Amino acid sequence: MADFDYQTFLPGGQHWSLRLRRGTTMTLSAEAADTNVSMLFYNPENLLERLSLPDTLKAQHTFKLTTGHCLFSDMGRIFASIVADDLGWHDSVGGNLHAAHMIEKGWQPVSFQDALNDRTQTGHDSFLIELAKYELGARDLAANLNLFSKVVADDDGRLSYVPGHCQAGASLTLRFEMDTLVALHTCPHPLDPAADYPKRGVTIGLGSAAPVGDDDVCYRHCAENARGFANNRLYHLGAA
Repeated sequence: MADFDYQTFLPGGQHWSLRLRRGTTMTLSAEAADTNVSMLFYNPENLLERLSLPDTLKAQHTFKLTTGHCLFSDMGRIFASIVADDLGWHDSVGGNLHAAHMIEKGWQPVSFQDALNDRTQTGHDSFLIELAKYELGARDLAANLNLFSKVVADDDGRLSYVPGHCQAGASLTLRFEMDTLVALHTCPHPLDPAADYPKRGVTIGLGSAAPVGDDDVCYRHCAENARGFANNRLYHLGAA
């Protein structure tokens, strides 16, 4: 595995949040097949600015996310770019695991009082726990990204989950283009068909990125991405 400035392992069904500086890379490596990592992004200097998946998809004319794609804020800036990816498809529309999904699937809830950190958590509650650390709450939730998961749509718009899309060892690297508050969890995808609540962890490595050049795969992906990078340059000049 590559050398990182910091590395940790987040077990399945857990959550974390951290502030990452511009120019930081985050590499995520799946522990097992069908790992899911859900993410939300916020601007730590203005928490009203957050990840907008509708803007991300509209700007890049895509339903799936992979290398070359950028993750846009609702202010037209770029939080992060996908600079490496083993899978070629990450879910942008599947949403987050709620208590109702657990009931529908027959996944037995296990409380903290009964199992401590081995409890079963929903993605919804996981995000709320992390956001509360920054005085954010339910009204601050937005559509979340599901890394490592693949959801497809049929001709009638019905969504279905693709088991086996992610295999153990699959990885993805994000490069952060502005300071970003990252909230993430490793709870299962809401459409995961597993018979029991799955706990699949992820290794997280943090490093430093080289400066973005004119030949960068994310910058050159489309004109909208170039405009997003220009918006970031303006923001970092203090003229936002």
